[in-house]
Amino acid sequence: MATTSLTAQRHDPDDGWSLPAWLYADPEYFEVELKQIIRPAWQIVCHVSDIAAPGDWMGLDYAGENIVVLHGADDEIRAFHNVCRHRGARILDGSSGCAKRIVCPYHAWTYASDGRLVGVPSRESYDPTDLAGIGLVPVEHEIWEGFVFVRLESGGPSVARMMAPYAQEIGPYRFPELRKLGRVTLRHRTVNWKNIADNYSDGLHIAVAHPGLKRLVGDGYGVESTDWADKMWGPLVDRPSSNPSERAYAHFLPRVAHLPADRQRLWTYFKLWPNVAFDIYPDQVDFMQFLPISATETLIREISYAVPDPEASDDARRRMRAAQYLNWRINRQVNAEDTELVARVQQGMASSSFSVGPLSREEVALRNFARRVRALIPEARDHAAPPPGWSRAYR
Repeated sequence: MATTSLTAQRHDPDDGWSLPAWLYADPEYFEVELKQIIRPAWQIVCHVSDIAAPGDWMGLDYAGENIVVLHGADDEIRAFHNVCRHRGARILDGSSGCAKRIVCPYHAWTYASDGRLVGVPSRESYDPTDLAGIGLVPVEHEIWEGFVFVRLESGGPSVARMMAPYAQEIGPYRFPELRKLGRVTLRHRTVNWKNIADNYSDGLHIAVAHPGLKRLVGDGYGVESTDWADKMWGPLVDRPSSNPSERAYAHFLPRVAHLPADRQRLWTYFKLWPNVAFDIYPDQVDFMQFLPISATETLIREISYAVPDPEASDDARRRMRAAQYLNWRINRQVNAEDTELVARVQQGMASSSFSVGPLSREEVALRNFARRVRALIPEARDHAAPPPGWSRAYR
């Protein structure tokens, strides 16, 4: 099953073709892509429950920037560049922590949790006008269904607007009530981030390369694409799997009180343009993002959450913990299969024999993704890299 939005069906002469291979390895193109695609795009940092108390913060490194999302003393959540306004030193270390006040380790310039500069040693030695209005540089942020997103450059739609076609579908999962099951994990991959994004939204490879998923969802895997988000889904089949983990998952998965009947045995995936994804299961919700490091390196960042159910019986809690563990085992295998597949594509794209490939009409998500890339970077239509220096027009 494959559908796409009417808005996205505007004429594109390259619509039936993939993006050219050079876009997946070219350093000059990569820098343009950071500017045109990644910096204006929303990136997920955390859930509000991860920074529940005043002073709690979480950080995100991407596109050459280090951003912190901070729970202020006034209970407001804000986002800032993690850079002191004095000499440019990075202030907070690590990926998370708690800081009632933010003190630079270089010269002890101190900032309140709302970003204001509140302490400067030897303040009298500075011109007062030079310090007026100086504070941590804010970053645009949005809280959508309890998840905190940031973006480095404004101008595009909100996360809420991008996910609006699926708002009613997501509602029963009670995202604002989610709490983390573990910690953020980081997986480094020596492939271009677009290969990971393409693979995530590719439904045709499920029956071929993911025998476990095939056993779980049979022929029911579907793909659709709207202007800003892709959706993939598969209802669990009502027959025991030959695989012990899959069979046990289906056995232990309890009824989830807050989900309607049609979602008790449904796995759903959403990919938000261009590189953020949500894996939604009855037992848990994961977010995953594909952070570009270089033209041929990507950092996959992910964490799992679940809605606590204090009313559940002891037996239901045990069954849920077992289901969540088995979910992890099943998807660990799926991730291993995807890692090998994406590496094969990255390696094959390096061949002089390959430039672009035809896309099936069923590959609606890949078509939409390629269409949007070509609209933002017209050179992405070229089947071979332009002469060096072409990117000066984007500076």
